[in-house]
Amino acid sequence: MNAPRIAAPVTGVVGRFFTGVGLLLRGLGLYVRSPGLMLLGVVPALISGALFVAAFATLAYFVDALAALVTPFADDWSATWRSLARVVAGLALLGLGGLLSVVSFTAVTLVIGDPFYERISERVEERLGGTPGAVDVAFWPSLRRSIADSVRLVGLSILFGIPLFAAGFIPVVGQTVVPVIGAAVGGWLLAVELVGAPFYRRGMRLPDRRAQLKADRPVTLGFGVAVFVCFLIPLGAVLVMPAAVAGATLLARRSLGQSVTEG
Repeated sequence: MNAPRIAAPVTGVVGRFFTGVGLLLRGLGLYVRSPGLMLLGVVPALISGALFVAAFATLAYFVDALAALVTPFADDWSATWRSLARVVAGLALLGLGGLLSVVSFTAVTLVIGDPFYERISERVEERLGGTPGAVDVAFWPSLRRSIADSVRLVGLSILFGIPLFAAGFIPVVGQTVVPVIGAAVGGWLLAVELVGAPFYRRGMRLPDRRAQLKADRPVTLGFGVAVFVCFLIPLGAVLVMPAAVAGATLLARRSLGQSVTEG
């Protein structure tokens, strides 16, 4: 299904990036004004969050052993260089774990809380004038498509995460440039994942949302990176997840050239 693409505003790449950040803030405002939905939206995020916090804590606990496992070449080095190599390896492992955790958390939470987040997204659309081109989507087919798309996106995060993990061993670059690239990759994947509900509501699939979001990539990255950073903050993923769904609905409407102003 083809949809019109909104023209990118002439505000420069940086300005458009912060426009995307602003969509998350607007989503937070819309979400806060619906206390009932707030509570419903937090419940699935709490369940998923507990699982992923436990998983990441386990990774952090065993990170020294894992760092030694992936750096056998350093066994014969001096103690100083061996320790430095394993600290770098540990940081790279934690970075990879963080990227995979954030993307996987979003995928799992959207599946667990599908009815709740669908309602949040619908409520946002109602406030903005409804859903042009809406189609009836049965629950089970929608859930199956959502799971399939989420699995593909998690697979992509692994595909990107492995070379980023390897690049983490490069001195200085691995501790400065690589985390920025990781946030950009994670932000893009999060944005593509979070806009699923409003696109499904219009009968559009994963290739459609990718194509529409690419029309103004800086805005998409601004939104996605803002969500990614919030999700790295302790309890941030749990508290921000429903607002991210609301903001993603705004992002989807904007990418499709539809109103994002309450009338």
